[in-house]
Amino acid sequence: MASELEFERPILELRNEINELKSFMQDKGFDLSAEVNSLETKARSLEQDIYGNLTAAQKLQIARHPERPTTLDYVQSIFTDFVELFGDRLLRDDPAMIGGVARINDICVTVIGSQRGKDTKDNLRRNFGMAHPEGYRKAQRLMKQAEKFGRPVIAFVDTKGAAAGISSEERGISDAIAQTIAVMADLRVPTISLVTGEGGSGGAVAIATADRVLMMEHAWYSVIAPESAAVILWKDASQGQRAAECMRITAQDLLNFGIIDRIVSEPLGGAHKCREEAAKTLREVILEELIPLMALPAEHRIEQRYNRYRNLGKYLDGHGDGQA
Repeated sequence: MASELEFERPILELRNEINELKSFMQDKGFDLSAEVNSLETKARSLEQDIYGNLTAAQKLQIARHPERPTTLDYVQSIFTDFVELFGDRLLRDDPAMIGGVARINDICVTVIGSQRGKDTKDNLRRNFGMAHPEGYRKAQRLMKQAEKFGRPVIAFVDTKGAAAGISSEERGISDAIAQTIAVMADLRVPTISLVTGEGGSGGAVAIATADRVLMMEHAWYSVIAPESAAVILWKDASQGQRAAECMRITAQDLLNFGIIDRIVSEPLGGAHKCREEAAKTLREVILEELIPLMALPAEHRIEQRYNRYRNLGKYLDGHGDGQA
């Protein structure tokens, strides 16, 4: 079973009580089915209540769950014939950014995405999904290759942000991010970006400048990670959950703001609760969005993309009225 989060404890306690009753029934031969059914109904109602009213901070915990599916998990479940490609043709390969060629319903596509690790050793190798300049230059190379061969681009976003540090700055991380945004914005092929977990800062935006931007139900997407915002606002990174509540980082908030185009539903409690169901839903949504995009002329698609980002965002004027 996936490890439980603190706010899920009442559900776990009730489920344990149900399992104890079932075990007692089996061992002693007593019929307690009425009590079990009553508790099952109560547990389902409790799950609906808790998961249907999650705070931004609780959604942040789900998005960061160690057992949440990674980009490669989704790629292996959604696509066929995936061939991973490596290297930026300048310095090295960056395992924090994966990419390659695959098929979905016999449509040949290019897949790119942030890739965090499965355990401590793998996370260190992949820098916890925070790509270096080489990762973004690899993404650019694969995008240009996709355009050359007429392949749509599907991008998976799951990163706290780009790699920080002196060596990353020395190798031009800001330029790499800016160039990736520029390349993706100008592609003539259809593009879809999916925020599947964390979507932090320019590291996420770099591969999310797409025709359609989708978010999974419990993902988050923001110009800055909540902990970093807390450092700026309160000089205290431990106030990250407080910052999350203020920043409007959830899929529901961002859909209302028009920053994303669609929310992808997750299994009750999060994608880690049932990976197969999560991947199946994501596959269906990708096809629903991709096929109409492919039917549009390239010039029309690029114009729509330009208008999307040119008109993005809202603010409050002096009278409190929302303005586009």
